Amino acid sequence: MFEIVEKNLNLEFTLGHHQHCLVCQIPNSLQVDESCRLTDPDSHWARIRSILELVADGQGNLKKLHFLVFPESSMPASHLDEALDFVRRRFRPNTVTMFGVEHVGLHEYLRMLERHREDNEEVLDSVLVDSDAGDIADVPVNWAVVAVKETDGRLRVFLMAKSHPYAGEETIDPFRDLYRGKVFPLFRCLPVGFNFMALICLDYIYRDLYQSNISVVIEKANDLFFRTRQRLDLLAILECNPKPEHRAFRDVVNGFYGEYLAYTPGVRDTVTVFCNVSEDSSGLPDRGDKTFGYSSVIIHESHKIGAVEFPEFEIDDFGALPVCRLRFGTRTRLYYFNLPLFHELDPRTTRFPLKIHGIFRPSGNGDWVRMADEELKKLVLEQQ
Repeated sequence: MFEIVEKNLNLEFTLGHHQHCLVCQIPNSLQVDESCRLTDPDSHWARIRSILELVADGQGNLKKLHFLVFPESSMPASHLDEALDFVRRRFRPNTVTMFGVEHVGLHEYLRMLERHREDNEEVLDSVLVDSDAGDIADVPVNWAVVAVKETDGRLRVFLMAKSHPYAGEETIDPFRDLYRGKVFPLFRCLPVGFNFMALICLDYIYRDLYQSNISVVIEKANDLFFRTRQRLDLLAILECNPKPEHRAFRDVVNGFYGEYLAYTPGVRDTVTVFCNVSEDSSGLPDRGDKTFGYSSVIIHESHKIGAVEFPEFEIDDFGALPVCRLRFGTRTRLYYFNLPLFHELDPRTTRFPLKIHGIFRPSGNGDWVRMADEELKKLVLEQQ
């Protein structure tokens, strides 16, 4: 299982007020050879840049954005430096951006780690040890970047490599095996005491016979609670997943929030955000009747959010689990919402702790249009 290391960030979120998150459910177009390289990096970068421009302009309440989340393998590696420079120059302070990056060789990943050595010492040391033990310079890496623009404007860049194997490794030969990351950061925002992590898709469900990644997360969060009385507030899962609601994911959600064998105070109030690619994605072999999409937000049932259903989203309990789930659709959309505070601090209120502040659709000319209330109401009437 992987190791979790704590990283302190200088972020000043407003005390006693919720944070805002933008989930980007955009399509991936991957090569059909299990390499998970994007077929047209420039067009993918144009789409991502349009989203970055939208956030930087900050029209309406978008200027309050704290967390921007992109799916797994959605960022072209050739444009990553350009994206980081954009965040450094244009984004507001106290902003966290999570990119899933397309596969690169381990030597390229190692070069990025060395460039950002100050924030990635533990990850770099782990990769160097692995590199010294075998001829793996060209082994592909499925990785993600967390770019944090701190209160003083400083940009910090954190890297992590996926630890779970994938379908391409289910062969007897080693030539399609992925490099497996062994170190993941847990970010601690000071002075506000907000803590979050990011995982890459199947890392959320990865287990062996005796332990699992998610149990490591829970144990770390519980340790944080008993040492500091703080919790894991946000867990972001970056996906390119044609089976986002597979039973394995449901089982882990059940165990994470269910408290079946022990009380887990470190994760009881965790907000889990699943950011998947949209239905327009292509390239994964043997897709069959599977579908992408269904990004979601999951919180503990103590938040008491009632079931609702609309054309663009619905709220349910994920099939009678001890959770409240905000489940989006499959189309290409940007979903803007707030992360709930500890709703059970005031059990008398009937106000929903989770609000959808905006849904954006592609306009057809390369930018994004916020869906007006009238448009959403029309969809509701058409559904009825």
